[in-house]
Amino acid sequence: MECARATQGRVRLPAAMLILAGAAILGISGCEDAVRHPVAYHPIQNPAPAPPSVGQLPLEPARARVPMLAMTPPDGVGRLAKQVGDVFQAGQDDAKAGNLAGAREDFDLALNLLQASGFDVQAEPRLATLSKQILAATQSQATAAVPETDAASERPAAPAPMDEITGLMFSPDGIPEGPVDPRLRTRVEGELQNVPHDLPLTVNDSVLSFLNFFQTTHGRAIVETGLRRAGRYRPMIERVLREEGLPSDLMYMAQAESAFQPQALSRAGARGLWQFMSFRGKEYGLEHSWWVDDRQDPEKATRAAAHHLRDLYNLFGDWYLAMAAYDSGPGAVQHAVERTGYADFWELYKRNALPKETRNYVPIILALTLIAKDPARYGMDVEPEEPLRTESVQAGHPIDLRLVSETIDVDLETLRALNPELLRLATPADPGFVLNLPEGTAERFNSEMAAIPPDKWLTWRRHTVEEGETLLRVAAKYRVGTAAIADANGLDVHAPLDVGEKLIIPLAAETQPSFGKLVRYRVHGNDTLETIADEFDVSTAELKKWNRLRSNKVARGVRLSIYPGGLGPPPTAGAAAKAGATPETKAAAAKSPGISPVKASETGTVTHRVQAGETLWSIAQAYRTTVDALRSGNRFLFSRSLQAGDTLMILPPH
Repeated sequence: MECARATQGRVRLPAAMLILAGAAILGISGCEDAVRHPVAYHPIQNPAPAPPSVGQLPLEPARARVPMLAMTPPDGVGRLAKQVGDVFQAGQDDAKAGNLAGAREDFDLALNLLQASGFDVQAEPRLATLSKQILAATQSQATAAVPETDAASERPAAPAPMDEITGLMFSPDGIPEGPVDPRLRTRVEGELQNVPHDLPLTVNDSVLSFLNFFQTTHGRAIVETGLRRAGRYRPMIERVLREEGLPSDLMYMAQAESAFQPQALSRAGARGLWQFMSFRGKEYGLEHSWWVDDRQDPEKATRAAAHHLRDLYNLFGDWYLAMAAYDSGPGAVQHAVERTGYADFWELYKRNALPKETRNYVPIILALTLIAKDPARYGMDVEPEEPLRTESVQAGHPIDLRLVSETIDVDLETLRALNPELLRLATPADPGFVLNLPEGTAERFNSEMAAIPPDKWLTWRRHTVEEGETLLRVAAKYRVGTAAIADANGLDVHAPLDVGEKLIIPLAAETQPSFGKLVRYRVHGNDTLETIADEFDVSTAELKKWNRLRSNKVARGVRLSIYPGGLGPPPTAGAAAKAGATPETKAAAAKSPGISPVKASETGTVTHRVQAGETLWSIAQAYRTTVDALRSGNRFLFSRSLQAGDTLMILPPH
């Protein structure tokens, strides 16, 4: 089979041909028909000097998406170190100022610059030192973060298993400690003759070392977690790889990268099943906003990984080199090929031409693939989890997942597991966002959510009445008035409640999720107002208003005040006190576009007739009050949404 020969063959190139060869493409159709490959044993020995020989790589140009090898100026390392150091320092400044979101952005950018450079970071002392400092700062920030229960708080991530393997279980030379059982080699070589696979599976001392390690106590725990969770995603991953024309055995890269945990986060900032760095994810269409990170969407990330791996295979013509480039970036592998003249992973391995973690990356995947083919032979009796079965709804409005949970009687963690791309307990303000629900619940969701106005889906909840509960007790639990609950549900405030009855709970202002919490964001070099607005789900007009900007241009380094989700800043006590029929309020209302004339009563109450296009938020802003104050003075707003022609009472301060 063509791809097997490409991996197992040794190619020696004159240096003058390497830059042209680096742009080559090999088709992968030969891999699609394969079912089995013979086992190839490659003993890893110190190479003997060999005279140059002429080989040939494919000559078709690679896709433009993958960067090609370019000559690096003599001071390239120094320039890169200066650039990365400046970004890292900005992140440290953000962290000291309490801007954790900005610090995380800077640390991610610094790591992205290192990885995308093509340099062997560990071989360059200045870059290696910077990398360690950035990783330490990133880990320290993650450890110091205290999980919150607020729906607007970002969901905590899970540690990436590759960090566990590379950080804890390697000896200094990069090979797992402990001797290899010679009987293991004989057994593996014999058994593999009957195991189907559509990737070449090499068995050598390095692969056997990892096989041995994964049968130890520490190694077994990592493998068994991945084998168990693989059941959730195997059908989907196999389908996507088949649709993209790639070998299905590439699935085991996700076992090594994340143990099939969508929230896996590495120390370097890579996320998701396939551990995409931010810059690489965006390159393949994986967006990241305040609400959603597509790298944690299992199917979107799998599709992006398939496209990336296909590009890398087209570039190098060899699956092992494609895997290595997936780990360290195509530039690092291209540099290694140029320095040695070998376009063969095991030759680069023997010559220490690749970063240490990348040298181990391919053997780890091969070892995990061998185990996953027949876990019982390696002493692992693991029952895979059931595949996820879902139905999808397009709600059209942001919605709190807790309200969804209470509406369809599904526990919150199940909903979060079905929608791991959601960073918070709410869906984004994107009408096209698709929410995954457990199979068989979509119809119930649609019918029961119709009882709550869409503009209340972030601020209202549901409660199922239990034995002995009264309206007063329910109101106390949610810290809201009994009249508010009675009005929202059309109940008599004194009537008894039926066990199992579901009540709509209009939360009070102080218990509503803080989606409009202030974020300080430092503008990076490639940012525009449009890209920043997209990331935080706000409009450019809101960004300009909050930061008193007169144009759509914003300079690098400027710090912007942003209220994610577009809910705007909460009113100050002074502003709230001015609500009502004060001269300031009347003047503000008269000057605000779209606000109709007002009429003041003798008690100071102001009435306002709602016009088409107005919202509670826009009216509250015009009268310098809050949405909750408007609802409190107009009880009908608890049972239906605002409509043109409604007359609102704007209450004076108490």
